[in-house]
Amino acid sequence: MKKIDIKSKASVSVVILLAVVARLIPHAPNFVPIGGLALFSGANFKNRIALLIPLAAMFISDIFLGFHSTIPYVYVSFIIIALIGGLIKTNKWQSLALASLTSSVLFFLITNFGVWASFNMYPKTIDGLIQSYVMGLPFFRNTVLSDLFYSFSFFYGYRFLSNFNIRKLLIKIYS
Repeated sequence: MKKIDIKSKASVSVVILLAVVARLIPHAPNFVPIGGLALFSGANFKNRIALLIPLAAMFISDIFLGFHSTIPYVYVSFIIIALIGGLIKTNKWQSLALASLTSSVLFFLITNFGVWASFNMYPKTIDGLIQSYVMGLPFFRNTVLSDLFYSFSFFYGYRFLSNFNIRKLLIKIYS
């Protein structure tokens, strides 16, 4: 297992904390960073840490928001999204957009199936499952928008920050 240095541990902790805060502060329904975070984690971290980052953010925020019977479907969705992130091999924005949109669709399909399977809101028939998906459509728009926004923010923000040299900037300012 590859060791993670202190700086990386601190960075991971800060990212998790920011994702938790973003889930806890008022926001539009389903407009949260976890999908983008899962993609980013899968693309930039190896092994268990790539899965741990989005799941830790979810678990910590769920302590405050409450647990529910569809949590297994939600968490499995983010595991799959992190695995999709691991498949991103290019820095082209089109690859990131496709991965983000694919993640949004998978999250929608898996979690709305979970709502249908876990609650008695819809009949346990194909028509009931379709009704569950139709009723979830208003939330899907925000999922797509947030996944695109946060995916691009994480990937390109990281690229910007990793090219940003604070030491050189300080030397320039104080020279």
